[in-house]
Amino acid sequence: MTTVSSVSGSLTAVADPPGRNKGARLTARGAATRERIVLAAAELMAVKGVAATTLDDVRVASSTSKSQLYHHFAAKEELVREVVTHQAAVVLERQDQLLRGVSSFAGLRRWRDAVVQRSELRSGAYGCEIGTLAAELSDTDEQARQALAGHFATWERLLADGFRRMRDNGTLRADADPATLSVAVMAAVQGGYLLAQTAHDAGPMRVALDMALAHVETFGSSTTGL
Repeated sequence: MTTVSSVSGSLTAVADPPGRNKGARLTARGAATRERIVLAAAELMAVKGVAATTLDDVRVASSTSKSQLYHHFAAKEELVREVVTHQAAVVLERQDQLLRGVSSFAGLRRWRDAVVQRSELRSGAYGCEIGTLAAELSDTDEQARQALAGHFATWERLLADGFRRMRDNGTLRADADPATLSVAVMAAVQGGYLLAQTAHDAGPMRVALDMALAHVETFGSSTTGL
């Protein structure tokens, strides 16, 4: 599994994090087994939470033996960190696809619509794939916290790249700060996810993003359209 980083809005693979199998070459079957374990763990942790998901749960869900599971992950913490990596890759790839071409308020609203629609499809349930992990792990697993902070920073850079394009093409005023705007919008996204998850209703996500984009629009140039 690999982590991802953003450079000018494009995602690139970077080195695998340290782990039990670092330096070891997995067979095709071994790699498939490892991936099956991680995917099963990611799904279980998204639904049940990290603390409530046991290695036995993962073993059963992934149809692996104890020896297979412990060959790839000697401890639950190792598996949790691999799940963080996997979930971040999924989220950031999706956000890269949505944000890479944003250079106008219309494009920003299309991104907003896609985020709200995804929340609606799940009736607000389950929250953000990495936000829920951050809420559960940030005060108990420092390595996971640092990784999650880096993933959120990547997401913020994707947003900031869009705001920078909007500033460069005159859609936003010269005094608009892309980095600050990206933090504000990210806070709205994560707050929207949490409230939508609690209510099992995407309405709070819609309100949060509408308010955030209304704030961004206050930095709009009077000489350009929306």
